[in-house]
Amino acid sequence: MIIARSRQELQAALDTKRGSIGFVPTMGALHIGHRTLIEAARRENETVVVSIFVNPTQFLPGEDLSKYPRREEADFKICELSGVDVLFYPDVAGMYETDEVRVCAPDVRGFILEGASRPGHFDGVLTVVMKLLNMVRPSRVYFGKKDAQQLALITQMVDNLFMDVKIIPMETVREKDGLALSSRNVYLDEKQRVEALKLSASLKEATKMVMQGNLDAEKIKAAMMNLLQPLDVEYVAIVNRQFESIKEVVIGNTIVLVAARVGTTRLIDNVWM
Repeated sequence: MIIARSRQELQAALDTKRGSIGFVPTMGALHIGHRTLIEAARRENETVVVSIFVNPTQFLPGEDLSKYPRREEADFKICELSGVDVLFYPDVAGMYETDEVRVCAPDVRGFILEGASRPGHFDGVLTVVMKLLNMVRPSRVYFGKKDAQQLALITQMVDNLFMDVKIIPMETVREKDGLALSSRNVYLDEKQRVEALKLSASLKEATKMVMQGNLDAEKIKAAMMNLLQPLDVEYVAIVNRQFESIKEVVIGNTIVLVAARVGTTRLIDNVWM
């Protein structure tokens, strides 16, 4: 495995490779969910590139940038064992100048749900993803469905800007008890981890209601809110794939989303229907 710490080192590493490139951009603290993305990239491409970069522009003031989990040695070992060909590990100075062009999130879909809770977050996400895609130039790039709105906006950016890359969405990976895997789960103590299961439990209830024929979005959201108590719920939403609010679930074109704080830890989860 080649470890590249600059754009120049990345380019030199990629110059030695041939064929399709599968790319998995991450912020490190790798877990089984990331490994699932890497394994898919390994199956479907001749070269696999993983990036690890804790992107400062997507964190708001007061968020967990300084304490975001960083496990360089463990992450490198996971990449090596997963068959990664090139690990790109840049620093902030190598990714950003002091005054530069930025990519802006769309005016509507970029400022609802996650965008409303974290204004400016998606500007940072789209900017860094644009940079990484331009540097790696992958054939395919792999993202998890847990960050559903992020996935939708990156897909829109690729489409709007006519970028030559195929986005591969991957299913959310969960613990046996249903908790969606997240690097931020390490913040939870034993009691909070039990409380965090209310997110996935609320989504299971939504799925159950739909399977029983109850497609009314407001009734589903009310039932979810009931199960989420007493968590600090930021939103429960039911939208179509274009992230437009809908009154009834449409099978094959609906996402049910939830965001809540468990203690001081902010968690998100969703189910695609």
